[in-house]
Amino acid sequence: MELSLNNITKKYGDKKVVNNVTTTMTPGVYGLLGANGAGKTTLMRMMTAILEPTSGEILFDKENIMKMGAEYRSILGYLPQDFGYYPNSSAKDFLLYIATLKGIPSKTAKELVPKLLEKVGLSDVTNKKIKTFSGGMKQRLGIAQAILNNPHILILDEPTAGLDPKERVKFRNLLSSLAQNRIVILSTHIVSDIEAIADKVFLMKQGEFVSEGSIQELVEEVNGHVWELNVNPKDADKWEAEMTVANLRRENENTILRIISEETPSEYAKPVVATLEDLYLYHFPMERSK
Repeated sequence: MELSLNNITKKYGDKKVVNNVTTTMTPGVYGLLGANGAGKTTLMRMMTAILEPTSGEILFDKENIMKMGAEYRSILGYLPQDFGYYPNSSAKDFLLYIATLKGIPSKTAKELVPKLLEKVGLSDVTNKKIKTFSGGMKQRLGIAQAILNNPHILILDEPTAGLDPKERVKFRNLLSSLAQNRIVILSTHIVSDIEAIADKVFLMKQGEFVSEGSIQELVEEVNGHVWELNVNPKDADKWEAEMTVANLRRENENTILRIISEETPSEYAKPVVATLEDLYLYHFPMERSK
């Protein structure tokens, strides 16, 4: 099983939102990491066949997904960024309704829905109205509707946005359990979510993949560009204004800065082991104070 993106470009007028993206995915978890506006959602909507590329093609097992139609939708699960639900519906009734839309026979759906609710940790709120759910519960319900048809490809757009740390951990664990024999594609700008579960990461900037590989491979790119520097607390603001500072911590009378820089920021700076967050800040430096 493989999903291939071959020179995918999406233009709106003269603006290229996605520019010449090429990759091939087999079963596993793929992280699509980038700042807001990087083109992640547009790319995912093309992978769901909601949008058609301006040029290039997307193939599932060598067949163009735009030509597969209903056959492709039957093997696809999708959780969009703005997941719509019926607030006065119960979790069970909502999933039964979605099962009908997906063409799942009623008898099969009635057997399947309780199992899915248990899988996503919602079996104790089966008959409760969705409007009473927390953000994390709604997202887990979103996962349940996405996997109703036991899809080969599962696409999730910013699924942990707005969740508290405990809910995000639950959600990541759930995604990991779903990744066996599936292609799971997760879009986010939350680095820790990608770092925890992705087999491969695509770093997207201005519509293009600027880096791709395993966490270890990507981190290697920025090793040698991350430094720690002990400074006087009075000088910390000056350093933040001039450099990309990934972290600032107080230690006794001093301030320790973690700095992302091509060159040694000071003769007193010490090189440290890089993280995926450092790579992210290397490509997407924070706005500096004027």
